[in-house]
Amino acid sequence: MSTDNDLIKLYSTRILGLAADIPHQTRLDAPDASAKRRSPLCGSTVTVDITVQNGKIAAFGQDVKACALGQASAAVLGHNAIGRTEAEIQQGRDELLAMLKSGGPTPAAPFDGLEVLGPAAEYKNRHMSIMLAFDATLEALAAARDA
Repeated sequence: MSTDNDLIKLYSTRILGLAADIPHQTRLDAPDASAKRRSPLCGSTVTVDITVQNGKIAAFGQDVKACALGQASAAVLGHNAIGRTEAEIQQGRDELLAMLKSGGPTPAAPFDGLEVLGPAAEYKNRHMSIMLAFDATLEALAAARDA
Protein backbone atom coordinates (compact mmCIF):
# COMPACT_ATOMS: atom_id res chain seq x y z
CA MET A 1 0.00 0.00 0.00
CA SER A 2 1.23 3.48 -0.83
CA THR A 3 2.10 5.86 1.94
CA ASP A 4 1.86 9.64 2.13
CA ASN A 5 5.62 9.72 1.65
CA ASP A 6 5.24 7.78 -1.63
CA LEU A 7 2.69 10.33 -2.82
CA ILE A 8 5.04 13.18 -1.97
CA LYS A 9 7.81 11.45 -3.97
CA LEU A 10 5.38 11.10 -6.87
CA TYR A 11 5.17 14.88 -7.14
CA SER A 12 8.85 15.12 -8.00
CA THR A 13 10.71 18.27 -8.89
CA ARG A 14 10.59 17.26 -12.57
CA ILE A 15 6.80 16.87 -12.50
CA LEU A 16 6.34 20.16 -10.71
CA GLY A 17 8.71 21.83 -13.18
CA LEU A 18 6.65 20.59 -16.12
CA ALA A 19 3.44 21.65 -14.39
CA ALA A 20 4.82 25.16 -14.06
CA ASP A 21 5.81 25.32 -17.74
CA ILE A 22 2.71 24.37 -19.74
CA PRO A 23 3.02 25.81 -23.26
CA HIS A 24 0.18 27.12 -25.42
CA GLN A 25 -2.05 28.08 -22.49
CA THR A 26 -4.01 30.57 -24.58
CA ARG A 27 -7.22 29.43 -26.23
CA LEU A 28 -7.30 29.94 -30.00
CA ASP A 29 -9.53 32.68 -31.39
CA ALA A 30 -10.72 30.71 -34.43
CA PRO A 31 -9.99 26.99 -33.96
CA ASP A 32 -11.01 24.35 -36.45
CA ALA A 33 -12.20 22.32 -33.47
CA SER A 34 -12.26 22.31 -29.68
CA ALA A 35 -12.82 19.61 -27.08
CA LYS A 36 -13.15 19.58 -23.31
CA ARG A 37 -12.48 16.55 -21.16
CA ARG A 38 -13.16 16.23 -17.43
CA SER A 39 -12.17 13.63 -14.88
CA PRO A 40 -15.17 12.84 -12.67
CA LEU A 41 -12.86 11.44 -9.97
CA CYS A 42 -11.00 14.65 -9.26
CA GLY A 43 -12.75 17.35 -11.29
CA SER A 44 -9.69 18.09 -13.44
CA THR A 45 -10.51 19.56 -16.84
CA VAL A 46 -8.58 20.20 -20.03
CA THR A 47 -9.94 22.15 -22.99
CA VAL A 48 -8.02 21.97 -26.26
CA ASP A 49 -8.34 24.12 -29.39
CA ILE A 50 -6.64 23.18 -32.65
CA THR A 51 -6.27 24.22 -36.22
CA VAL A 52 -5.25 21.62 -38.76
CA GLN A 53 -3.41 22.05 -42.04
CA ASN A 54 -2.44 19.19 -44.34
CA GLY A 55 -3.46 16.64 -41.69
CA LYS A 56 -1.18 18.09 -39.00
CA ILE A 57 -1.82 20.30 -35.99
CA ALA A 58 -0.91 23.82 -37.11
CA ALA A 59 -1.98 25.70 -33.98
CA PHE A 60 -2.68 24.43 -30.48
CA GLY A 61 -4.17 26.06 -27.42
CA GLN A 62 -5.11 24.53 -24.11
CA ASP A 63 -6.76 25.49 -20.85
CA VAL A 64 -5.56 23.11 -18.15
CA LYS A 65 -7.16 22.93 -14.73
CA ALA A 66 -5.72 19.74 -13.32
CA CYS A 67 -3.44 18.31 -10.66
CA ALA A 68 0.32 18.50 -11.18
CA LEU A 69 0.29 15.10 -12.91
CA GLY A 70 -2.35 16.20 -15.42
CA GLN A 71 -0.48 19.46 -15.90
CA ALA A 72 2.79 17.63 -16.54
CA SER A 73 1.14 15.44 -19.18
CA ALA A 74 -0.41 18.53 -20.81
CA ALA A 75 3.01 20.23 -20.79
CA VAL A 76 4.71 17.34 -22.60
CA LEU A 77 1.87 17.22 -25.13
CA GLY A 78 1.91 20.99 -25.55
CA HIS A 79 5.63 21.05 -26.24
CA ASN A 80 5.17 18.48 -29.02
CA ALA A 81 1.65 18.80 -30.48
CA ILE A 82 2.28 21.28 -33.29
CA GLY A 83 3.24 19.47 -36.49
CA ARG A 84 1.85 16.12 -35.30
CA THR A 85 -0.77 14.02 -37.07
CA GLU A 86 -3.76 12.39 -35.43
CA ALA A 87 -1.99 9.02 -35.69
CA GLU A 88 1.06 10.37 -33.84
CA ILE A 89 -1.08 11.82 -31.04
CA GLN A 90 -2.98 8.52 -30.84
CA GLN A 91 0.27 6.56 -30.61
CA GLY A 92 1.56 8.81 -27.81
CA ARG A 93 -1.73 8.44 -25.96
CA ASP A 94 -1.78 4.66 -26.34
CA GLU A 95 1.83 4.34 -25.19
CA LEU A 96 1.16 6.58 -22.18
CA LEU A 97 -1.85 4.50 -21.20
CA ALA A 98 0.12 1.25 -21.58
CA MET A 99 2.90 2.67 -19.41
CA LEU A 100 0.39 3.55 -16.69
CA LYS A 101 -1.90 0.50 -16.89
CA SER A 102 0.33 -2.42 -17.81
CA GLY A 103 3.95 -1.45 -17.17
CA GLY A 104 4.61 -0.68 -20.82
CA PRO A 105 7.74 1.13 -21.91
CA THR A 106 8.16 4.88 -21.90
CA PRO A 107 6.36 6.45 -24.85
CA ALA A 108 8.53 6.94 -27.91
CA ALA A 109 9.82 10.34 -29.01
CA PRO A 110 8.53 12.98 -29.21
CA PHE A 111 6.51 12.02 -26.13
CA ASP A 112 9.36 10.36 -24.23
CA GLY A 113 9.20 13.18 -21.66
CA LEU A 114 6.16 11.37 -20.27
CA GLU A 115 8.61 9.00 -18.61
CA VAL A 116 8.43 11.30 -15.59
CA LEU A 117 4.88 10.04 -15.02
CA GLY A 118 5.91 6.38 -14.73
CA PRO A 119 5.67 6.38 -10.91
CA ALA A 120 1.98 7.38 -11.23
CA ALA A 121 1.20 3.87 -12.51
CA GLU A 122 0.35 2.67 -9.02
CA TYR A 123 -2.04 5.61 -8.46
CA LYS A 124 -4.95 4.47 -10.62
CA ASN A 125 -7.13 7.33 -9.41
CA ARG A 126 -4.71 9.75 -11.13
CA HIS A 127 -4.65 8.03 -14.55
CA MET A 128 -7.69 9.81 -15.97
CA SER A 129 -6.27 13.24 -15.12
CA ILE A 130 -2.99 12.29 -16.80
CA MET A 131 -4.85 11.23 -19.97
CA LEU A 132 -7.09 14.32 -20.28
CA ALA A 133 -4.89 16.44 -22.58
CA PHE A 134 -4.33 13.58 -25.02
CA ASP A 135 -8.00 12.58 -25.01
CA ALA A 136 -9.19 16.15 -25.57
CA THR A 137 -6.67 16.61 -28.39
CA LEU A 138 -7.81 13.42 -30.11
CA GLU A 139 -11.45 14.44 -29.73
CA ALA A 140 -10.68 17.83 -31.31
CA LEU A 141 -8.73 16.18 -34.14
CA ALA A 142 -11.66 13.86 -34.86
CA ALA A 143 -14.06 16.81 -34.90
CA ALA A 144 -11.79 18.74 -37.27
CA ARG A 145 -11.48 15.70 -39.53
CA ASP A 146 -15.23 15.13 -39.58
CA ALA A 147 -16.13 18.80 -40.15
